[in-house]
Amino acid sequence: MPVIDNRRRRLGTAAGTALLTLTVAGCSGLGRTAVGPVTYTTEREAVIMVNSPSVRGCHPLAPAGAKEVANGTLIDIILYRTRDCTGPGTTYLPTTLTDVRAPSSLPWRSFSTVH
Repeated sequence: MPVIDNRRRRLGTAAGTALLTLTVAGCSGLGRTAVGPVTYTTEREAVIMVNSPSVRGCHPLAPAGAKEVANGTLIDIILYRTRDCTGPGTTYLPTTLTDVRAPSSLPWRSFSTVH
């Protein structure tokens, strides 16, 4: 009977390893996107749409920045006044909402997702 037990153990270990690999791959953030558009308006009234941005990293906006941003994605975003998603003066923008900057403030120049 030890031969059958060893086969079962090996089969169980192989099945467990395969399931673990699939679980880790399914939970990784690689390739995931924020389904929907982030639409923004520049100072020159150009309307730009970023469709389904990645949930990872910093997303720079147009060089002159944006004065209005609409979050049409399924997740929240954070707007930054810098091109590299750092520094003070951030704005939290929940899903399906729009934010317009105050006339005396600097434009938004990048965004990142909240996940």
